[in-house]
Formats: sequence, C-alpha cells, structure tokens
Amino acid sequence: MSVEIHPQDERDRAVMLAMRDLLATLPALEFAPASRPAFEELMQHTPAADGISFETGTVGAVPGVWCRPKAGATRATILYLHGGAYVLGSAVGHRNFVSQIVQRAGAPAFIPDYRLAPEHAFPAAVDDALSVFTDLCDMGHEAIAIAGDSAGGGLALSLLVLAAARASKGAGVMPRCAALMSPWTDLALAGGSMVTRAEADPLVKRDELKKAADHYLKGVDPTDPRASPLYQPLGGLPPLLVHVGDDEILLDDSRRVVEAATGAGGEAALHVWKGMTHVFPSNLAQLQAARQAVDMIGAFIRRHL
Repeated sequence: MSVEIHPQDERDRAVMLAMRDLLATLPALEFAPASRPAFEELMQHTPAADGISFETGTVGAVPGVWCRPKAGATRATILYLHGGAYVLGSAVGHRNFVSQIVQRAGAPAFIPDYRLAPEHAFPAAVDDALSVFTDLCDMGHEAIAIAGDSAGGGLALSLLVLAAARASKGAGVMPRCAALMSPWTDLALAGGSMVTRAEADPLVKRDELKKAADHYLKGVDPTDPRASPLYQPLGGLPPLLVHVGDDEILLDDSRRVVEAATGAGGEAALHVWKGMTHVFPSNLAQLQAARQAVDMIGAFIRRHL
C-alpha cells in the first residue's frame, strides 16, 4: 500500500486555526433538506478555474452540469459525483470546484444531480450514477475517470466496482482510474477514527452522519456493499487515488479502502494531510494543501486518461 503523510504547511496553520475558531461559534451543519441552500452557497466559495465553460445537460436521463476546458481529449471524460451525505449537494454547487480538476486534467467532466435522500432513498443514487456511466459509454466516451468527494467519493467507489465488473463481462468500458477525496465508504460508521478524531474534526459529527445514513438507507443494512463499498471485494479495480485530512472522523474510511484494494492486488495510493479537515481540497482560495492536492488529482487523472 502506498501511503504518503503530508506535514502541515506553516502558511496553512493560521488559516486552519481561524477556520476552527469560526466554526466553534456556528451551529453544526445538519444533513437535512433545509440545509441545501447553505451548503450550495458554501461550495460556491471555491473559485472557478479560468478557461472552463459550464453548460447544463442530461446524461442517462439524469440532469447535471458539464464543465468543459477550451481544449482537451475529445473522448476522455470525468464523471464527478458530488458530496453532501446523500442529502445535500448539487451540480451547480460543485461546478467551481470540479472546474479546478478539469483545468488540471485537461478533460471535461459531467456532474450529475443524482437523486437525494430522504425524498429518494438507497439505491437511487447508485442507480443514477450507473445510468450516467452507462450512457457515457454508449455515447462513445472511450476513456472515463471517476471522481468524487465525501458521500460522492463513496458513491464513486461503488460505481467503480459495478463498472469494473460489467466491463470484465464485456459490458461498457473499464474506467481508467478513480480519485476520491475524504470518501464516506462505511455507512455503518465502524471506523476507529470516528472516535479517535472526534475532537479534532470541527466539520463532521458522527451523530449527523448517522442521521444522514438513516435518511438514505431507510432501514437497509448499512453494510450493504452498494451503499458501503468497503464491505465488498475490491479486487480487479483500476488505479485508485485517495486524499484525506488527518483531522477527520472519516480518516479510516480512506485507510481501509486503500488497504483492501491493495490487499486484493490493486494499485491504490493514500495521501493523508496533517491538520486538514473534511474535503479540504475544495478550499483552494486559502490552503496551500488544497492546491497541492488538486494538482496531484488533476495530474493523476490526466496520466490515466
């Protein structure tokens, strides 16, 4: 297993301290439909990358947003699945962040507005992701990378497993790679970092994740492998890149996935960033670590596409 621990940049230390002080004065973000506007506004604070255009579209009967560079590989595509604990998030909210990856990867990305809970319970998100991927294959996209953050990272891994299995049977193309940021891969919340990082994580709380999981699963076993991809064999997958903060309760969701994929003979790399919190790469405007991580993700996708 390839693991790299990144020390905290001194320039980021003051930024993170200020962020923690601010968050301590605010109520915790609730994973409920009422929080969707605030979450979308928060994600739109990420600056859009230069030279990237946005257009609405529909792929596999799922609406979303295309992020397109002025130039790039015509047959290469990124399928990006947004975070938000399966309850929050949208293509519009995440498009600025995704544009930064698109600029570095040199390939367009489609961000689907997969159906959200509690209005649409599991497996709606998985079904939508698979529908989008299948249609991209049918449209002639020959090189597809999958990426995602948080719940979208877990969903991306679930899709990767399904797509790889289908491709091995001659249905659709094999994804070239997958890049995950702070993925939520265990809806049973069994990772040890749920306890060991509980005080360090100012953003995500176990109780709120449990509420989100309940909204999404509606009584389904949280270890169902399509909901929690950690609970299935992770062999036969294309290269996997995972970035996670050392100060987040979902740290072990990343560690265990990379361990399982590597143990099954796959190529998987884990990057753990000291002092960083959940989906820190989205804070490109302030964090050196964010810019470095997104540079690495873009280069990884570009290399495999």
